[in-house]
Amino acid sequence: QVHVVESGGGLVQAGGSLRLSCTASGLTFEDTAMGWFRQAPGEEREGVSCVSFSGLDTYYADSVKGRFTISRDNAKNTLYLRMNSLKPEDTAVYFCVARRSAKCPSIMHDFEFGYWGQGTQVTVSS
Repeated sequence: QVHVVESGGGLVQAGGSLRLSCTASGLTFEDTAMGWFRQAPGEEREGVSCVSFSGLDTYYADSVKGRFTISRDNAKNTLYLRMNSLKPEDTAVYFCVARRSAKCPSIMHDFEFGYWGQGTQVTVSS
């Protein structure tokens, strides 16, 4: 059984930073593309970032490009999302996701990812 668990969310002031972490078990982590989605109240789910199995290929939504950095430690089965220069519009529940493939999809549709965590709340105050 696959388990995906996020941590690291919280409340931060605008301009601040947070690092989200995600551990995944029950799958071959080093062969799995991983990513992050987010969903704000009343908004559609947004694909934030993705990283390939090796960590060499990454994708970022335009809304976070240059501010967020995705990385992974395959030895620890852990995925990270470093979020800098946070804005109030980054406020959302952030979900860690795993794909049944080693590579990220060409488009970050949520159906491309078969495994989801429960989410962690990120709140950015102005």
